[in-house]
Amino acid sequence: MKYYLIAGEASGDLHGSNLIKALSKNDPEGEFRCWGGDLMEQAGATVVKHYRDLAFMGFFEVLANLKTILKNIKMCKEDILGWKPDVVIFIDYPGFNLRIAQFAKQHGIPTVYYISPQVWAWKSSRIRQIKRDIGRMLVILPFEQDFYKQHGMEVSFVGHPLLDALDSASAPDGSWKKSHGIPEGKRLIALLPGSRKQEIDTMLPIMLEATRSTQDAHFLLAAAPSQALDYYRGFIQDRTDISLLQGETYPILSSADAALVTSGTATLETALFGVPQVVCYKGNRISYWIARRLVKIKFISLVNLIMDREVVRELIQDDLNAVNLRYELERLFEESYRKCIEKEYRELKEKLGGSGASEKSSILIINYLKSLTKSLV
Repeated sequence: MKYYLIAGEASGDLHGSNLIKALSKNDPEGEFRCWGGDLMEQAGATVVKHYRDLAFMGFFEVLANLKTILKNIKMCKEDILGWKPDVVIFIDYPGFNLRIAQFAKQHGIPTVYYISPQVWAWKSSRIRQIKRDIGRMLVILPFEQDFYKQHGMEVSFVGHPLLDALDSASAPDGSWKKSHGIPEGKRLIALLPGSRKQEIDTMLPIMLEATRSTQDAHFLLAAAPSQALDYYRGFIQDRTDISLLQGETYPILSSADAALVTSGTATLETALFGVPQVVCYKGNRISYWIARRLVKIKFISLVNLIMDREVVRELIQDDLNAVNLRYELERLFEESYRKCIEKEYRELKEKLGGSGASEKSSILIINYLKSLTKSLV
């Protein structure tokens, strides 16, 4: 089979790479072509376009880059027609992927959505389009199955693929800190400012200001693989209490005592490593103003959304400033607060349904394609 996958950001690259590995195991003759990143390429796919060129976040940012986005959509359609895949697999990234899904359906190409768009948060009108253009929907959050059922659509809950990624991640040995010059005997605090340049430009300066002159602490700054290290050094300047580490997010979280995290998949990763955290988000004012009127959810972090209550503190927009962030960071080291968070994290992990999402998804996709083949005979 020929599998064409489309992911538009770092988390999609991670989950796409694990899906490719599972598909390769169950379909050894499988061929893979994708829009994604380094991890999907390492898993065996030919990368048409890297996600670093695709990640536009926010209403204003999308409008500002509309010409580039439309050019990418045209390029993707042409590439699909040229390669003639047996299936197109979409990984989140709905603004782009749903346009391609309509195109694929019109050309008789089977479609699978792995990691549902967040239609439960906003744009529930997209469900009509999903029912029309997606042959099989695989969901990773426990409440999504019921949500789709309420809208007359049967989907498959496969569990969260992060559990697979964490199962395969090995904890750093004793030499890891030494090799990176990380001092012993200090509180280690992870800084995860996001993977998109526009996120980092906004979030990292606030994180750095909030952590300046923090006593008995050392900071582990997780640099996104898609960004140059010199870009981060421009922010850090002469700070000697920061270790800049690229491609080391899981060792960082394995070692961290607390974390400051930009809203996104990283909030769930941090929770699954059991690290108390503060969730940060600040966007373009126009984009945020529009989102506040359209989005129907109480929380922005996956941790709080899944638990349907505030487990981790969220500092959003004007609430995200150095003073508030410093205060919330210090709270993370209060023993009673830490124990409360750790208890909630254990319940969160149970809700996610266990590991094996990539394997389950690969089998469902292959069986779906086989069923289509049988129906044609």
